Amino acid sequence: QVQLEESGGGLVQAGGSLRLSCAASGRTSLNSVTAWFRQAPGKEREFVAVISRSGSATDYANSVKGRFTISRDNAKNAVYLQMNSLKPEDTAVYYCAATTVEWYALPKATQNRYQFWGQGTQVTVSS
Repeated sequence: QVQLEESGGGLVQAGGSLRLSCAASGRTSLNSVTAWFRQAPGKEREFVAVISRSGSATDYANSVKGRFTISRDNAKNAVYLQMNSLKPEDTAVYYCAATTVEWYALPKATQNRYQFWGQGTQVTVSS
């Protein structure tokens, strides 16, 4: 069982930056393929970015490519999402998710392949 906790959300002006963190709590290890998803008001939850267990491979939604960077520090049991050049349409609750499925076998944007989810952190981008 992996327990995830997100932090780092908040209110920022368009063009600004935020860094989200996802940490495994308690005695759990975040030694898993880990992703970020987001859900905007009135919309379905969508894939944002994913990172392999080692951190050597990443993938992004087209809407965030070039602006967001996913990374991890396995020594700290944490995954990060650096968000730059934020837009009002990035406003959403951001969720961290982890899976035991290996990178090569994972349909990375498919939410039901991720077994462990955090509670989410709100990101609001004002225009």
